[in-house]
Amino acid sequence: MVSRLGIVVCGSIATDYLMTFPGRFAEQLVDGQLDHVSLSFLVDELDIRRGGAAANIAFGLGCLGLAPVLVGAVGDDFGEYSDWLGRHGVSTDHVLVSTTRHTARFLCTTDSDHNQIASFYPGAMQEARDIDLIAVLGDIGGTELVIISPDDPDAMLRHTAACRDAGQAFAADPSQQLARMDGPQIRALVEGAQYLFTNAYERDLLQQKTGWSPVQVLDRVGTWITTRGAQGVTIEQAGDHVPIGVPAAPVTRHADPTGVGDAFRAGFLAGVSWQLTAERSAHLGCQLASLVLESVGTQEYLFSPDDFAARLADSYGAAAAAQVRGWLPAGLAEAGMTGEQG
Repeated sequence: MVSRLGIVVCGSIATDYLMTFPGRFAEQLVDGQLDHVSLSFLVDELDIRRGGAAANIAFGLGCLGLAPVLVGAVGDDFGEYSDWLGRHGVSTDHVLVSTTRHTARFLCTTDSDHNQIASFYPGAMQEARDIDLIAVLGDIGGTELVIISPDDPDAMLRHTAACRDAGQAFAADPSQQLARMDGPQIRALVEGAQYLFTNAYERDLLQQKTGWSPVQVLDRVGTWITTRGAQGVTIEQAGDHVPIGVPAAPVTRHADPTGVGDAFRAGFLAGVSWQLTAERSAHLGCQLASLVLESVGTQEYLFSPDDFAARLADSYGAAAAAQVRGWLPAGLAEAGMTGEQG
């Protein structure tokens, strides 16, 4: 089968510096001293990987056989990364290349409980606000859906407004930018979204900052998807008072949680593009997320259509695999090369 128009993925493109701390962060925190924490962690491992929320989502969509269009801002050090994405079906023709800043950097330390402490340097991402999304959509001949993932806050607001003004369907994925943005900005990102993605913590933070109840959020979006880690996913839809619960897909090992949410979004949006139900789309998202959880790095997992369909059958039944297998790319070599950079 052939997908419809490619999904446009707006957001961050970054290089990830992933470190592993063999202990537990919780054991390093001193009661009564949390107002002036000064900690340094000696880590065992350092992996330098490709990342950025939008690039991770686009990579997953490309592995699934779609033709995503990546929209974001990078530095002139993006050449090899761009080639890698292109080999996995992602169009980078509409990525803005800065002449003065480096590509963004994500620095993350994960402890033995899979808790994370992270910092993000935006770099060239700050220039994403200069991208004219409507011009991009005109150039590519339109799209079925735009996902607005974490990015420069002004860029996120501009892209969201452009979609609303043009009547373009969009998905809101504010994620970690919820911590930086205020209530009115978050309300502007969410209003009118066809899909809203949050994890469980972000869900509570979004309600706290907007002052909206879950019912009020659903009055403004079509479908609200909340990821809950090992507890799976909850799907709520406007006008339906019974949430849909989807269990997480089983994994063979827990290697690194970084990028798991991005992979889920890629799988879910692929299901949307294939006009699957929200529940089946979540099955697809959870299964793709399991591949990331089993790998170190956000784009280092191996993707084989036959193996993916077999695992989907084990996780969610033969009917799920049969419905999805026809959409997966036929005869595609395994995508993703563990340990390869560039």
